Amino acid sequence: MKKVLFATTNPAKVKKYKEALKEKGIELITINDLDIKLKIEESGKNAIENAHIKAKAYYEKTNMPTIGMDNNLFIEELAEEKQPGTHVRRINGKELNDEEMIEYYTNLVKENGGKLTAKWVYGMVVYSEKGIKEYTWAKDKFNFITKPCEKRNPGYPLDSITIVPEFNKYLVELTEEDKKQYKNKDKIEDVIKFITENL
Repeated sequence: MKKVLFATTNPAKVKKYKEALKEKGIELITINDLDIKLKIEESGKNAIENAHIKAKAYYEKTNMPTIGMDNNLFIEELAEEKQPGTHVRRINGKELNDEEMIEYYTNLVKENGGKLTAKWVYGMVVYSEKGIKEYTWAKDKFNFITKPCEKRNPGYPLDSITIVPEFNKYLVELTEEDKKQYKNKDKIEDVIKFITENL
């Protein structure tokens, strides 16, 4: 089993890929597993640049094949200067926890008419002895609403205020059957292919 470091502390990101990679003979190790936490300035202008910063720092520290990942949030109804972009969790210089994020974004929805149309743009970078490879993809056209679902997905708090139009359900409440249909939007199979081909 090939060990690969995922440069994240987000449990939802790890959960999303861990089992699928295990089936391909890849064991996903996290920075929590290694008890290493570097102080990294995520100063990139987009998801790919931040993914590069994280992957490079942890690859140089551990000399293990490393995956860096970041995501940017764009909201159709907001002006460019008000876009969360790379600062989805960092608001006015403060790093928000999951519940604070739900509160902040539901207030943003209330201030802008009660429903917002959003898009995630993802960036992933693999650093290994084979070199540096990058991959980007997007998931769009879902809505944020003002009433949060009681269910939570630790690490992905906005799933609790996201409505998936195809199912008219909260993202956090999708069934396994729904998720299979929705998986194409998440590009999970493409992401797994990208990782396995570049290690």
